[in-house]
Amino acid sequence: MKEEDLSRIKRYPIVEYLERKGIKPVRRTPSYALYRSPLREETHPSFKVDTEKNLWIDYAEGRGGSIIDLFMRLENCTLSEAIHRLGQNASDNGTYSFLNDFVPNNPQPVMVANGTRRLIEISDTLPPYFQEYLTKVRCINLEKTMPFLKCISYEVRSRLYQAIGFANLSGGYELRDDKTFKGTIAPKDITPIFTDRAEPVCIFEGFMDFLSFLSMKEKITNHCLVMNSVSNVARTIRYLNDRHLTHIRTFLDNDEAGRRTVQDFIKAGFHVEDMNIHYQDFKDLNDFHVSRVREQQKRKAQEQTHISITGQNKKSKQVKLKMK
Repeated sequence: MKEEDLSRIKRYPIVEYLERKGIKPVRRTPSYALYRSPLREETHPSFKVDTEKNLWIDYAEGRGGSIIDLFMRLENCTLSEAIHRLGQNASDNGTYSFLNDFVPNNPQPVMVANGTRRLIEISDTLPPYFQEYLTKVRCINLEKTMPFLKCISYEVRSRLYQAIGFANLSGGYELRDDKTFKGTIAPKDITPIFTDRAEPVCIFEGFMDFLSFLSMKEKITNHCLVMNSVSNVARTIRYLNDRHLTHIRTFLDNDEAGRRTVQDFIKAGFHVEDMNIHYQDFKDLNDFHVSRVREQQKRKAQEQTHISITGQNKKSKQVKLKMK
């Protein structure tokens, strides 16, 4: 590749690339953008993009570089693949087209590639280890939630993986395994549910919170919407405005990103009920739900122990009376 072509690729704005992947900055100034690292899960932002030099650095890892370096990490591809794919999207006049690789708007998810993930199979049956993770670790009621869940088999560099899948509006899937992995089969989008129900609309940050809500409620009477990331706040606002839905209840994470998203809804003119007032001592709705279930289980165990001890005492008294 010619030096000028490589130079042209490196001018592709990193901020724009991240935006196309649904990753938005926590803070933005004229000279830099600060993110929670897209390379792993983290609470405090440690990933900085110098928008003047178009370079990135991950302070937690002590690593950084150009758009090519970042593309290789996020798309899990080789240097030559990164240059080829970025080169296809960079035109001679310095503008960039994204028709080929980045966010395919394809409603048919079969065999769609999201950089590193190629969808192989969708199943309605979750393996026992996923069921155990949902019920034992996340305290999810499978009877209520299974209609919304799939088992997704996908391929990464010729290796096969499975994850719990939750479909979105554009035919993509949010992924979660029974360990720490979270990801997406593109395209990434919101998931509206129960679209014929009444306001207020219940807004959830992730699908695990929505599953917790289903598990907690006897019956759902509200329109619900899962954002699948606070980076989808603009899409959520458009969806609500297009349907003239003005009253919402937000069930977002108890962190800065969640609070900022609530303010985004308020600024957009919605009547907002911020529901995290009910779980303000917990990380998110699922964390609250798990704590509540554990407490109920503890009380039930104590009651059973009390009943057992009472029964044993009664038998003991009866034996003593017979001996007399």
